[in-house]
Amino acid sequence: MKLIDSHAHLDDRAFDRDRAALIASAFAKELGIITIGGDLRSSREAVRVAERHWRIWATVGAHPHGAKSVGPETIEAFEELAARDVVVAIGEIGLDYYRDLSPRDVQREVFREQLELARRLDLPICLHNRESTDDLLAILRDAESAHRGVVHSFLGDAELAETFLDLGLHLGIGGPLTYPKNGALRAAVTQVPMDRLLIETDCPYLTPVPYRGRRNEPAYVRYVAEEIAQLKGISVDEVAERTTANAVRLFGLSP
Repeated sequence: MKLIDSHAHLDDRAFDRDRAALIASAFAKELGIITIGGDLRSSREAVRVAERHWRIWATVGAHPHGAKSVGPETIEAFEELAARDVVVAIGEIGLDYYRDLSPRDVQREVFREQLELARRLDLPICLHNRESTDDLLAILRDAESAHRGVVHSFLGDAELAETFLDLGLHLGIGGPLTYPKNGALRAAVTQVPMDRLLIETDCPYLTPVPYRGRRNEPAYVRYVAEEIAQLKGISVDEVAERTTANAVRLFGLSP
């Protein structure tokens, strides 16, 4: 694998018409893909897709938007799914105070429950954080054990990057790195050690320049790699090699 898209949503309806072709295109470019669960339905679908393709892996978990629908039986179902060989993390979990589609106290409780699930199963976590940094950090710091995982779609500055790195986490960098107004993010990425960076698309969302405004797809992860290479003053091949090694190591990836 030359590159790994560490956060994709292959189950999204945006891919319903050409999902097979899109996956074939990604494989032709020697990409690996981690497809992300956001609720029980999408987690099951992520596992199904991953079990059919040897360079795709899955995560299972509940996005904070749907926290109000999560009960003990949901957590049990995630635990059962996580026993599959293709499942490499618990996620996408965390907090989202931008849309507040679930009550904040419920989001926090479900987040804690899924952190405990990841600890119990010895799996890394994939974190979602939108306008909820203080509470997210408080919960992470209150946990009984150290964290392994990635802050998905990191959009903060150098200070916040250092805070997450100190917690043992990796940073997932996607299309917004290529947007002209994200100077603070680019400055942060220049300071983050290469062994703590992952690259992602969050497809079909957050499409990088030069395709911003269109549907995102795993193959576009290359544009993120190119932007990191320019910021770091290294080759795209080195970015690919280092970020792929990071993903393999963090998630324990194997065909």
